[in-house]
Amino acid sequence: MSEDRYELSEGWVWTKIGNLSSVITKGSTPTSYGFAYQDKGILFVKVENISNYSIKRETISQYISRETHQFLKRSQLQENDMLFSIAGTIGRVCLIKKEDLPANTNQALAIIRIPNSNIHKKYLLYYLDSRIVRKFVRSEMRGVGIYNISLENAKDIDVPLPPLSEQKRIVEKIESLFDRLNKTKQSLAKIPPLLKKFRQSVLAKAFSGELTEDWRTKQKDLEPTSALLARIRTERKNLLGKKYKEPEPIDISDLSELPEGWEWATLESIGEIVTGNTPFTENKRFYGDFLPFVKPGDLDQGKDIVAAKNFLSKDGAKQARILPSKSIMVTSIGATIGKTGISAVECATNQQINSIVPSSGIEAYYVYYYCLSQFFFNQMLTNSSSTTLPIINKGRFSALPIPIVSTRKQREIVRKIEGLFAQADTIEKSVKIAQAYCEKLTPSIIAKAFRGELVDQDPNDEPAGGYKKSDR
Repeated sequence: MSEDRYELSEGWVWTKIGNLSSVITKGSTPTSYGFAYQDKGILFVKVENISNYSIKRETISQYISRETHQFLKRSQLQENDMLFSIAGTIGRVCLIKKEDLPANTNQALAIIRIPNSNIHKKYLLYYLDSRIVRKFVRSEMRGVGIYNISLENAKDIDVPLPPLSEQKRIVEKIESLFDRLNKTKQSLAKIPPLLKKFRQSVLAKAFSGELTEDWRTKQKDLEPTSALLARIRTERKNLLGKKYKEPEPIDISDLSELPEGWEWATLESIGEIVTGNTPFTENKRFYGDFLPFVKPGDLDQGKDIVAAKNFLSKDGAKQARILPSKSIMVTSIGATIGKTGISAVECATNQQINSIVPSSGIEAYYVYYYCLSQFFFNQMLTNSSSTTLPIINKGRFSALPIPIVSTRKQREIVRKIEGLFAQADTIEKSVKIAQAYCEKLTPSIIAKAFRGELVDQDPNDEPAGGYKKSDR
């Protein structure tokens, strides 16, 4: 690791982990010696139990008996021991606290014990999480599938060591900056849930008429809502002929009162409801690159879906119902029930999705945004079957209520929603940029700390105790 050494400030020296420690060892697996894990007992720490420089007790699922702990004497942990992962996820570090004990560990974690009073344990802890150590670890990793480094590699890690008083100042500064950084992260993390509530508030106001109330009073519709619904009914009757089935009258007893000129309707009365199907999956000729074949996971794209993970061939498309662009697709079974998307191209869906193909006069995005609302989601759950996985069949889905207003007002509602959603999207993007910047700050703080750039030096500090310039 010596080639990575850089020029140090006055009073600092280079040394190695092996020179600083009284013990560098590792644990072992209890079952290799005939011992079994237990549901309770003494903590048995693994790499996955380490996060943010400490042991996360809530993640520990395996314990050992006192007898096993005594047998595995070499890997019994002590207060202020450092754990450094040397197998699997390499380079994860933590400091053992008094409340963690008694505890033991396995061979994926190196135990580093520092007896020297001139070494601040947390200084070394943060250094082991630095870029220079990670670079060294990457250069020494061996193995196939599960990588590892040896204890000798761990002992060979170079350490830039300042005077003890400067070590303390560096640790205090790191922790002060980390505290501010964590508070910033916590504040940023609160914004996405607030934006989610904001969007739902916008949708609630949109479909109750409140969002466009001022605009609505100044407008005069060319086609009343009742006339629009009647026209759709006539068009569908003429199109389907004998196949046409009159929609069931909607029960509005449990629905809220709508503004003047609005009407409650069922989904089937404002468009065609289509349940998807899956062509025979073992017939490879049905699958290719001709038509997007949408499944619930593809609806994560939300608006204007143009592709899917799977595509149908021309032969496969003949086995499916092809949906036109601007079809609203809603997952109607399982844990993701209610997940919604709208297509920007022709596509087909599997049987887990019910789609709405809106009639003329019904704005597709109006229906799409309505299907994103909490009210619609609640209606889906209320009308789904009470099995292990919630399911809403085509019949019940078709009968779900939707508030309808004239085409012109639908367009204005969509315009208002998209304007407010665009503002929320801008804030969300800014939050993601800030969060990404925060993530970069942690290694930057660590890097500055161990180059002597984080705190001012004090010429009165004693040089790093016990180490000479010849150690560099």
